[in-house]
Amino acid sequence: MEIIDDYAQFFTATITDWVPVLEFPETKKIILDSLQFLVENKRAYIYAFVIMNNHIHLIWQIRSGFQMQEVQRDFLKFTGQQLKFFLQNNGHDDLLKKLEVNRKDRKYQIWQRNSLNVPLSSHSVLLQKLVYIHNNPVKAGLCQFAATYRYSSARYYEHQDDSFSFLSHYDG
Repeated sequence: MEIIDDYAQFFTATITDWVPVLEFPETKKIILDSLQFLVENKRAYIYAFVIMNNHIHLIWQIRSGFQMQEVQRDFLKFTGQQLKFFLQNNGHDDLLKKLEVNRKDRKYQIWQRNSLNVPLSSHSVLLQKLVYIHNNPVKAGLCQFAATYRYSSARYYEHQDDSFSFLSHYDG
């Protein structure tokens, strides 16, 4: 396994002002398809994820030949554009209005700037973040058990369910 960084990263990206853009199955699919793209194009390993209604958490590791900042920027730019197109084309002007910024370089800001990216420098810290990610939907009241939430890697770890073919098991 070729890795550019020594450590996996805990990554959080939040929709501007916590607008629930990711509450729709179609917008969650945009994120899932983009994660699949990163893996298929050998840009990253995805160890864990959860897609909430207004933010995402990942544990990922960028592969050789790619820079963390570039992969993160491209991921957020592409998904931001796709999320905007979905809102525009599906009658969600109310949500889009909440994301208006009218800057010189853009009319909308889908993702908040300065996403969180933390190196996971030990196995225990990685496991702590893995549990945190998987318990997010439970704490939010979206499900009773982590493994029953559809948009998470919890089933992968708890039941060896590889429905998301882009996941790699962290064997640290």
